Amino acid sequence: MVLLDMTIVSVALPAMADHLHVGLSGLQWVTNGYTITFAALLLTAGWLADRFGGRRVFLSGLVAFGVLSGVSALATTLPVLVALRLALGAAGALLLPSSLAVITGAHTDPAARARAVGAWAAITGAALAAGPVVGGVLTATVGWRAIFLINVPLALVSLLITAKLAPETPVKQRGGLDLTGQASSVVALAALVYALTEGPDLGWSATGVLAALALAALAAVTFLVAEVRAGDAAMVPLRMFRSPGFSPAVGAGLLANFGLSGLLFVLSLFFQDGRDYSPAVTGLVFLPLTLPTAFNPIYTGRLVGRIGPRRPATLGFVLMGAGALLQALFTGDSAAAPAATAAGLLAFGFGVSFALPSLVAGMASAVPAEFAGLGAGVLNSARQVGASLGVAVLGVVLGLSPSSADGTRRALLTAGAVLLLGAVVTATGLRGKAPAATT
Repeated sequence: MVLLDMTIVSVALPAMADHLHVGLSGLQWVTNGYTITFAALLLTAGWLADRFGGRRVFLSGLVAFGVLSGVSALATTLPVLVALRLALGAAGALLLPSSLAVITGAHTDPAARARAVGAWAAITGAALAAGPVVGGVLTATVGWRAIFLINVPLALVSLLITAKLAPETPVKQRGGLDLTGQASSVVALAALVYALTEGPDLGWSATGVLAALALAALAAVTFLVAEVRAGDAAMVPLRMFRSPGFSPAVGAGLLANFGLSGLLFVLSLFFQDGRDYSPAVTGLVFLPLTLPTAFNPIYTGRLVGRIGPRRPATLGFVLMGAGALLQALFTGDSAAAPAATAAGLLAFGFGVSFALPSLVAGMASAVPAEFAGLGAGVLNSARQVGASLGVAVLGVVLGLSPSSADGTRRALLTAGAVLLLGAVVTATGLRGKAPAATT
């Protein structure tokens, strides 16, 4: 439910634009409203799950997510919908780390726990990839409001199952919440995304845009100072980044989601506005991207176990970059365009399924053992920051272009270049070796 909400919106954006009478920047806020608060609050949500118990936080998040989703379906103006998306991101942040705490508490046997976590990873990965397809079908058959209503029965069923079957989770003693770090991280990300989103419309020299950029810089400096002073009690202990391989894994995670979310945003608009596809057809066109992400991570996990994460991650970024660049060559009306789109999306989908599991493995092998859970949270947060920036930056590229086809081509070229930079980062910086052979 939480991961589905990140991508299910993409195909419904043109329908929302027509109904709510909004432009490109408004659609960017509908997408980014969710990821901004989700990214910024993930680590704090993990602290809350430890401090008050994962089961309690999970149940609270389910109620909030279900109610907010139902209300989102009733939104009639853009400001109300964006506000609800921001709130949904916060509820989603409560659910993700606490769900793992519930799984850990429910399965005391290590083997059973590993299988349950594997199922959790597979389901969340499939949901993320299935978003465009599900969103397209729902928008075409019921309307765009259905993409929010689908969460209501899911939340209700999850609430009943958890309340009845999930055991209580232990409460851990944690230090005080890093409020300065938390607040400054939210302000820095939101201000930067605001500047990038509104800059093309208001003008880059507009007072509001310049003020947002200055605020983002000030908040970023405040965040770094707060984390240095807090040491290991910080929301993001900076000592983790001294571990070889950790920073490249986090940076590559940001670049991966920059490309993935940016590409979904750009192509969803292009397929419907530039090629006149219906929402249902648009969702089906994304199938070559979604199918590899449903089954290939299993193979990737085995491959990483044999040869380590560096080469699979690098291969993944090369495939993603090549998939974006291939499609950039065929944004016109040539007869080869549909085939190029399918081939490019297939390469991109395989790239995602190679890169993301490998980055998790690379992070796990690089971070100190006492920061294992926190390291995973940092990687997830970095990925969502990348998603917000991808939509914002590629939206700027679209807004500065004279036509839909030209803007899409430039945006895909930008995404391809960013993803190939990710390949350089993983090839030169990612750590983690395959297990030593036994005799």
